[in-house]
Amino acid sequence: MNLKQGIVALFKKVSTSMPPDVEEAVREALGHETQEENRAWLERILETATRSRSAKIPLCIGTGVPVFFVSVPMGVSHAQVRETIIEATREATGKIPLSPSAVDVLSNTNSGDNTGEGFPVVHIEETPESKLTVELMLLGAGSEALGRTYSLPDEALGAERNFDGVRAVIADAVKLSGGRACPPYIIGVGIAATRDRATWLSKQQIRRKVSDTNPSEDLDSIEKQLQEEINSAHGRTLVLGVKIGAHHRHPDTYFVDVSFLCWNTRRGKLIW
Repeated sequence: MNLKQGIVALFKKVSTSMPPDVEEAVREALGHETQEENRAWLERILETATRSRSAKIPLCIGTGVPVFFVSVPMGVSHAQVRETIIEATREATGKIPLSPSAVDVLSNTNSGDNTGEGFPVVHIEETPESKLTVELMLLGAGSEALGRTYSLPDEALGAERNFDGVRAVIADAVKLSGGRACPPYIIGVGIAATRDRATWLSKQQIRRKVSDTNPSEDLDSIEKQLQEEINSAHGRTLVLGVKIGAHHRHPDTYFVDVSFLCWNTRRGKLIW
């Protein structure tokens, strides 16, 4: 199997299979949920996951935005890997099939094969390892549209440059989500010196397994507290997990980005 074939197979796996950690989190949520309407929704999610995995059909009719995180050994051409990913995306779109979602901003024309300027989204970094790793996330567009970036302090929210302020903006983002875009969610939070870095960091958090623990004991404790606070405030199982990443910031900046991932979490990895 060459790299292109491997990526096509990865598309198939990711689009049709809920990751085990997410499925387990939904089962755990079902065990805690008491409202019949919410229990029925969680049961439907599990039924959908089982049916899609068995029949090898996409979990959702909308297969989202393909986002790749690639680690390549030293000396491997980034341009060549990127081109292979684009070719594999074209092939996977027709073969699986995936919903064509790449729309030109000026002409409003759909390319029909999930490729275009900056589509799919590909992040490549160099690694000292000898293996090439391709991680694919099919990012739900509805949940992505719920994401928000905040600059602290935020006078309207009474949010200062501290973790009470972070709590306030996360609570605001959850409130503004209005329960749209297929909860329960996984929430990723990035705190950094610049807007783009905060956004990048929040995306790294939704790559994490729901069941993992933050390397920082302090952040791990805050993650668990926030999950409990959100679910308690909304009276149901609204979030499966909250994941936080924090970088050093400039004295004059404190950016917080909040990303949402719907229950239809589609991610997987290829080591080649």
